[in-house]
Amino acid sequence: MTTTRLAALGGEDPLLHALADRLLGVAEAGLPAMYRPQDDAFVFTRAAVAAPGGGRTLEDRGTSTRYAAITVLGARLLPVERQRAVLGGHTAREFTGLLIQRLPGVTNLGDAALVAWAAADTGHPELTDALERLAALDARTGPRYTVEAAWALSALAAARGAADVEAPLAAARDRLLAARIGDSPLFPHATGPGLVPWYRAHVSCFADQTYPLQALARAHASGDDPRALAAADACAARICELQGDGGQWWWHYDARTGRTIEGYPVYSVHQHAMAPTALFDVADAGGGDYGRWIRRGLAWMAAPPELAAAGREEPMIRDADGVTWRKVHRGDRKAVRAARGLATRVVPGLRLGVLDRLYRPAAIDRECRPYEFGWMLHAWLAPAAPARGTAIGTATAATGTAARPEARG
Repeated sequence: MTTTRLAALGGEDPLLHALADRLLGVAEAGLPAMYRPQDDAFVFTRAAVAAPGGGRTLEDRGTSTRYAAITVLGARLLPVERQRAVLGGHTAREFTGLLIQRLPGVTNLGDAALVAWAAADTGHPELTDALERLAALDARTGPRYTVEAAWALSALAAARGAADVEAPLAAARDRLLAARIGDSPLFPHATGPGLVPWYRAHVSCFADQTYPLQALARAHASGDDPRALAAADACAARICELQGDGGQWWWHYDARTGRTIEGYPVYSVHQHAMAPTALFDVADAGGGDYGRWIRRGLAWMAAPPELAAAGREEPMIRDADGVTWRKVHRGDRKAVRAARGLATRVVPGLRLGVLDRLYRPAAIDRECRPYEFGWMLHAWLAPAAPARGTAIGTATAATGTAARPEARG
């Protein structure tokens, strides 16, 4: 019997298992509300807005191809009847077919890569069409945004065995490895100069780390690429070393030095989904065991220390609404990030500590996006790798509610 990562968590920390199971329940309840049946599409976001009679209501805004594809990547791990509940009556493979049909109108490399990844993971018969569109959008020369380049590599790694992708895979892998600056284990925001203004070319975000390390780990797992695994492992170890005392996954890094530039905002999706799914993939590929840091990050969701310090009692998890609030931030209109980005361009490592006293992280961004739940399902419902020794530490957190009777683990 296959054990999921969620079930494995139950043997490491029952309280965190209950928290993760609760979050998965919120995801399954919330995703159908983010589906637009008239378009067979998922919204870009659900945002809280003031209601006429007081309080708040949730408002849907826009649609997103990439968020739909990420939702498929997670939903495919559900039983078929629950896939249909999440995907507007479609199975994951059927919904992937809708996304493939729309690929001729897709012009973004990242969107096409995610659709191709979904096609590979669902075993869709039109995978070749998806790969051809990915190749067409990746044919031009020049730099790519790192996240999109990473998704391209993950898609190609997923397609191994079903299509001949070795040449583009090698090129995508080499592009990511060559993007790093000097001896830093971290990845920049773009794979080369030209896409980012010079004064912030050294600034990279958390997604610029998790998606490349995940892609390189998957490249090794699908073939034999020790250099790719070593790069993934080094990046994973560094972001874990930099993790906050409260389990926070920080937002902006100096890709030259491997240091943190600015911690806030702290995004929920990083805590419960993106960091876990990437770090699990590194461990599954034969890299380090980052379980302790995954658990610490997950625990943040139950009781963010930033809100406690400010006397805020509002939870990040909204069970009744089927959402998790997007982030905790400074409410500074990006002023702190801009100041630190400019300062560290001139003096690497400069902290400008006065900004922490002036702008405290006690604001909540009350919106939720489908990809947050897609990656959550992807992180916790995937099969767990066989244990490789004693788990590293545990973290605990109050879940706020008891585990549901039909626990997923």
